[in-house]
Amino acid sequence: MERSDRRLSIALGIGLAGLVAVPWYRIESGFFALDWVSNFPAGSAEGPALVQAISHGRWMLAIIALIFAAGLVARAFRVSSFRSHLLVAAGAAGIVFLVLQGLAIGFTGWTWTISESLFGALEQGQPSMGAGAGLVALSFILMSSFGLAERGVLRGDAFVIGSIALLIFLVSIFVFYPVGSMFIGAFQSFDGSFDPSGFVRNIQDPSIWSLDCVIGGGRCGIAWRTLLLAILAAFGSTMLGLCFALVATRTRFPFKKGLRLLTILPIITPPFVIGLALILLFGRAGVVTQQLSNLFGIEPGRWLYGLTGILIAQVLSFTPISFLVLIGVVEGVSPSMEEASQTLRADRWRTFWKISLPLMKPGLANAFLIGFIESMADFGNPLVLGGSHGVLSTEIFFAVVGSQNDPSRAAVLAIILLFFTLSAFLAQRVWLAGKSFATVTGKGDSGAHIALPRPLSIGVHAVVIPWVLFTLVIYGMIFFGGFVRTWGLDNTLTFEHYRRAFSFTFENGAFAWTGVAWNSFWTTIEIALISAPLTAAVGLLTAYLIVRQRFVGRNVFEFALMMSFAIPGTVIGISYIMAFNLPPLEMTGTALILVACFVFRNMPVGVRGGVAAMSQLDKSLDEASLTLRATSFRTMRKVILPLLRPAIVAALVYSFVRAVTSISAVIFLVSAEYNMATSYIVGLVENGEYGVAVAYSSMLIIVMIVIITFFQLLVGERRLRRENRVATAFVPSATPQEKAAS
Repeated sequence: MERSDRRLSIALGIGLAGLVAVPWYRIESGFFALDWVSNFPAGSAEGPALVQAISHGRWMLAIIALIFAAGLVARAFRVSSFRSHLLVAAGAAGIVFLVLQGLAIGFTGWTWTISESLFGALEQGQPSMGAGAGLVALSFILMSSFGLAERGVLRGDAFVIGSIALLIFLVSIFVFYPVGSMFIGAFQSFDGSFDPSGFVRNIQDPSIWSLDCVIGGGRCGIAWRTLLLAILAAFGSTMLGLCFALVATRTRFPFKKGLRLLTILPIITPPFVIGLALILLFGRAGVVTQQLSNLFGIEPGRWLYGLTGILIAQVLSFTPISFLVLIGVVEGVSPSMEEASQTLRADRWRTFWKISLPLMKPGLANAFLIGFIESMADFGNPLVLGGSHGVLSTEIFFAVVGSQNDPSRAAVLAIILLFFTLSAFLAQRVWLAGKSFATVTGKGDSGAHIALPRPLSIGVHAVVIPWVLFTLVIYGMIFFGGFVRTWGLDNTLTFEHYRRAFSFTFENGAFAWTGVAWNSFWTTIEIALISAPLTAAVGLLTAYLIVRQRFVGRNVFEFALMMSFAIPGTVIGISYIMAFNLPPLEMTGTALILVACFVFRNMPVGVRGGVAAMSQLDKSLDEASLTLRATSFRTMRKVILPLLRPAIVAALVYSFVRAVTSISAVIFLVSAEYNMATSYIVGLVENGEYGVAVAYSSMLIIVMIVIITFFQLLVGERRLRRENRVATAFVPSATPQEKAAS
């Protein structure tokens, strides 16, 4: 009872602060700039909710305060059925009313015609919501969650209920609301009236669904090209990722640390840079192409431009993601099961095929799903290497910003893409349904992993070593390009590109960052360092809820989380601009919109990696902790998280890297104050400054390697105790009589 009262008091304190202690509306100069303090609390722009309602005529906010007062009344009662019902009702009503009044009232008054008909015209509108509204919304969510906990929902676990409610609220705001805003545009004309003709016209477009490649020898439609490319890229990246994971964990490969470093290089590189390097190698004027032409008379072709080139670039880019997902799964397979198989006279090949590989199914399925969705949503590689072979992501981009200017077409293509990705997700769920893959339990585990069968060991080395050499050549081209005067034309060595991008001086006892790239560089690193831990925390918390908890709508909840990952970055960027450029939430041009985009766009990777790793942890570990009266929060912090360190590292690394290298969504969301590295590099490329662009990209790669190493050292490694015990027979000691006889 004391715990219930204490947590409810905290929730009510948060709401009270939102109503009387901070500005209710958005501060144009930024909340943390504290410029609003001088006019607080009387200012019409800076006042808290109660002042706005009493002194500035915004009576809608008074209703929110009255609903909040119901929570204060509930706190006065002891824990009872009445109190829990009142908390749930007040919290739900507060959230609903807060959302409705925010959507219904804009800058100039009512945004809905029906509101004006019912309540009459408003004398004034309202700005976008700010810190006060955010605190009150959080308070309402906690009030409702704690009320459900007091009613015994989910065994009365307030942490689990509150986490589910908060995640649903955040996903609704940052996934469903912006995407829904854009999809509504598919059924509207330019003046905003309902008009489904554009949707019908585009969904029936033959260029999307054509099967001429199968029946007529022509070119497939955009949808089928994208689907085929995604399947091939997902299969290739998953198999290569498994090969890398096996070499890194099950062989005596002498360069394992270098191998781990090399596998993350492709994902810490801006995607268009890899495409440019491939063009310099295999394009019509590429190094390899020219050498083959000179030596063997092979005429240069355009085979790289199209699905072949995109596939090579995507497999190169997505294999490290599969490796990061799979390495924790491969390490987590229990050696005792493999030893039991060998004790029953199974050879190493049969043991691997029948025992080890089936236990890796969650990781393989998740790696394939991530590769499939990444390929579907990839924008940079198809833009550079696609040529006339467009895919869904690039076609969406050109439908919005190109000469077509057809938002309806962009929405239709996004719906098709979403259908493909969610179908893959459903297929994965069906394949893994009803199967258990737990290998890490609370029982003692002895032994070491068996060596790979010799043919398999040779095979994975035969795949990994050439791929490593190919990757080294690619990155040799990238780093070399930063030190030549004109990449691909004039190979005179120079440091001019680095001086122009990253020069600095020391004047009057302080550094002056004079290089042209410093502003976007520091902005990128700052936003990425903020986004990465938030993404990892939200993703792993979600994975814990999905795997360990059973609640109504769990499958729908998991599907909703995949939406942000399945939709191309171009759609995410445009939908964020459409949704967050006006009340109730105005975030365009701020760092917050970039952080929100990165967190909810990259969160599914942390979710899938966490689900794969947590599927191997036996539930008896949680049950033992809960039996000892630990809370769910303490169980997760002390038991689950230490065993999820590979998944934590993967989530941190991937979310940080994607925040630095993302281009498709970022290019719509940056501003003069918050300009990200990738958009700045694209501007350099458009201006023909390839040397500075490559130098900037090379510097980003080095910085990301340093920060990723720091993440690894900070989190540490998962310690699964593996011991080799030698059994000794019991030999009784000799009796005194036996000793005397001897």
